[in-house]
Amino acid sequence: MARVIISGGGTGGHVFPAIAIADAIKVQAPETEILFVGANGKIEMEKVPKAGYRIEGLNISGFQRKFSMRNLAFPFKLAGSMLKAMLIVRKFKPDVAVGVGGYASGPVLKIAHTFDIPTVIQEQNSFAGVTNRILASKANLICVAYDKMERFFPKEKIKFTGNPVRKDILDKNISRSEAKQALGLNQNNKTVLIFGGSLGAGTINEAVLANAEKLKSLKGVNIIWQVGKMYYDQYRSCTLAEINDIKIVSFIEDMDTAYAASDIVICRAGALTISELSVLGKAAILIPSPNVAEDHQTVNALSLIEKDAAILLKDTDAKKYLIEEMSQLLGDDVKRKSLESNIRYFARPEAAKEIASEILNICNAKHR
Repeated sequence: MARVIISGGGTGGHVFPAIAIADAIKVQAPETEILFVGANGKIEMEKVPKAGYRIEGLNISGFQRKFSMRNLAFPFKLAGSMLKAMLIVRKFKPDVAVGVGGYASGPVLKIAHTFDIPTVIQEQNSFAGVTNRILASKANLICVAYDKMERFFPKEKIKFTGNPVRKDILDKNISRSEAKQALGLNQNNKTVLIFGGSLGAGTINEAVLANAEKLKSLKGVNIIWQVGKMYYDQYRSCTLAEINDIKIVSFIEDMDTAYAASDIVICRAGALTISELSVLGKAAILIPSPNVAEDHQTVNALSLIEKDAAILLKDTDAKKYLIEEMSQLLGDDVKRKSLESNIRYFARPEAAKEIASEILNICNAKHR
């Protein structure tokens, strides 16, 4: 029986691909024992058990690139996490350790290397994260979703797989009309889905509210506006909440239905989001977050812009141009259909299955 540790997280962009990989492993080899390792207090500690998997938490956080008093505690947290990771690995005895990026993947894969346990890295972004770059030299396999990743990783270890997409999104077979009905939306309106990730995006929220009068004057448009849990109290009673065709929500559990209902999507440019948009063929206005390492969301978005597969709007321009871009796209069926077609070039619906096969091949080779 194969035993696999999957480590990492911190954001939905790390956690949901990790769960998709685990699900794909279970389909191919149901007897496989899987253990997740995440960071205490992060999204994985909620989402992984909800998906039916066991998880252990490390008391680890990131190193702040700007001066911060929190950095004083970093060496102690790292040392404690390395010790706990060692205890977890020694007890679980995995055949392979998989790192999906994020705080927890560093200690776990470092310890796995120490015990000569094969490791696999899954890099979601077009600009590789620091943790994965550090771990790459000793990894057995590095699964990537973008071209030209030899800039960061040994070329001979790279395998182009694409990013795993959540099974519920891949498997959902629901029409736009059915999705609108499920969400209580006007069937005769076109629908715009606006979201900024699981936590929300302050700039996008501000841009929407700043254009409240323009939005109120729009006719024939439904808007699903996911403001994020940390912003919900701020926006739940704003002036736009009075409009019947605008739904303000803190978090979207049934993301597949929200996608199905939408004609266009306005969102950040995280790797997971782009993978979902690509698989579903959604016309999108991407507003990359400026608050991520190496501005990797802009790099992600530019790979689509080169193929005329999305519209790019800078974070600093969102307030001024968001509604204009949205209105133009809603009114241009030809442009919208072109974006829907072009973004499918980036779709890799078999990514989770392919990565799972590679992981199980490494496990099987170890038992021969």
